[in-house]
Amino acid sequence: MNSIIEGFLKAFSLILTLDRELVGIIILSLQVSGTALLIASLIGIPAGTITGLMKFPGRGFIIMLSNTFMGLPPVVVGLFVYLILSRSGPLGFMGLLYTPSAMIVAQIILALPIVTSLCHSAIVNIDPIMGQAAATLGATPYQKALAIVREARHGIFSGIIAGLGRVMAEVGAILIVGGNIAGYTRVMTTTIALETDKGNFELALALGIILLIISLLINMVLYVFQKKGAQRRP
Repeated sequence: MNSIIEGFLKAFSLILTLDRELVGIIILSLQVSGTALLIASLIGIPAGTITGLMKFPGRGFIIMLSNTFMGLPPVVVGLFVYLILSRSGPLGFMGLLYTPSAMIVAQIILALPIVTSLCHSAIVNIDPIMGQAAATLGATPYQKALAIVREARHGIFSGIIAGLGRVMAEVGAILIVGGNIAGYTRVMTTTIALETDKGNFELALALGIILLIISLLINMVLYVFQKKGAQRRP
């Protein structure tokens, strides 16, 4: 019991003194996950909007694919990206394996289906009267689409936050493609796994506390936006 208390005390000490290694790991984690989420959102929001507003050949397949990929096992994503980026893979010449870029690619694949599917769901749940009213008032198709997207903004943002939660908690895929290299590809989740195996519970606990705080903040923001979206429904 005393060792557990001592571990927590040392963990809080690392946080309060802004330990250099701890801060470096946190910054890299936020950079990798933030970049992956930004790219996934830039692709996923237009994709979810198009599938939600338009009917075209293959639309159903795209929706089914994005819904299926929401539950992709991270280790499968890591294996796929590893094979693509390895020396014998089609993109091996780029030398991205065991770099932060490879970790970003893996996290994009994990976040993209979530952002796309939840964006699509937010769009299709908007009352059709909204679009009809905009058309009656003389809105162009682009203005009509913009009005619907604006109305669905809480649901869309919830999808982005859910994607962030997915990538921030990821360990399997980035461990495979990043290699967990100290000072280069070591992020919070992989460091927790490594330091726990080594018996260095102080750093693992400190990072666990930070990750828990980030997770709590993400869920608080998600709750607020979901509540606002629910209040807007008749």
